[in-house]
Amino acid sequence: MDSASAVEIIGGGPAGCAAALSARQQGAPVRLYETSVFPRHKVCGEFLSPEVLEILGGLGVLGDFEAQKPARLAKVALYFGGRTKTWTLCEPAWGLSRYALDELLLRRALAEGTALVREPWIKSADRDDGKPGIRRILGHGRKSAAPAGARLFGFKAHFAGPADDVVQLFFFSGGYVGVSAVENGITNVCGVAPEALLRRRNFEIEWLLEAAPALRERTLPLQRTMKWLITGPLVFGMNPDPAEQVYRAGDALGFVDPFTGSGISAALVTGKMAGEAAARSTEVSQYVRRVRAALKRQYFFSSGLRVAIRAGLAEKCAGFIPGRLLFELTRPANSL
Repeated sequence: MDSASAVEIIGGGPAGCAAALSARQQGAPVRLYETSVFPRHKVCGEFLSPEVLEILGGLGVLGDFEAQKPARLAKVALYFGGRTKTWTLCEPAWGLSRYALDELLLRRALAEGTALVREPWIKSADRDDGKPGIRRILGHGRKSAAPAGARLFGFKAHFAGPADDVVQLFFFSGGYVGVSAVENGITNVCGVAPEALLRRRNFEIEWLLEAAPALRERTLPLQRTMKWLITGPLVFGMNPDPAEQVYRAGDALGFVDPFTGSGISAALVTGKMAGEAAARSTEVSQYVRRVRAALKRQYFFSSGLRVAIRAGLAEKCAGFIPGRLLFELTRPANSL
């Protein structure tokens, strides 16, 4: 353990904190660069797949997670126009806000000896990722570009009102809205929509909730408790670069379509893998092969589903694909 490499991590979200915890488990000294003040809200579906319990347990934060009393989610309902597809999850999933999740992960990382730096990371001669004994992890979130007009934007707000154990996704032309519970009886409403559609209403989100009868019925009893958060553009895909000689994790590694509900679990998995690889000075090319193996299935099937949705085929095919299989195919492989 004494020979573990020093690790610098840029970004204190789920991927960055998972990396910090993993590296500390290897005995590595860790510096975490994060300029945001926690807790804070982030645009996110706030859905945690069943496998996160094992991941959080491996990171030593399962007790902290359970103390937040996350919402238990047992069922899924997909709405494609006039067709509805429902199923019960083999194991329960969980709903926890990023406000609570990011805070508990950062708090635990600091308690385990991570040094927090409240300033932007700046490359310099004495902090070079190529310098022997120092390894760098990027977990700072996505930074990508897309053509204006064709871009996708994400949005989110929390609501008070009736909450249940069903994750509901309402699809419409080019986008969707997800509705699911998080802690304290709060319901998270989060979605993705094309820029052109949002610009017609000056990026006002409320009208989208009125666009489909089923969505309108679900959100009618709810009362919004915060301003809408909007982020974008969203560009999906995974593009790790072994020549870069840094370990990318979470959204910095790739961005999977949020309708899969696997983004947080993927961030935790890749963060844990990156922290271990950096502390052990594993070759970046070897790390990239491992994360590709862990994520390729979910990226492949999520991209195929998006094509089907855009082509209007999802509604026609919904009755033929078992829901549990669909869910399983969009999870990251467990490579812990």
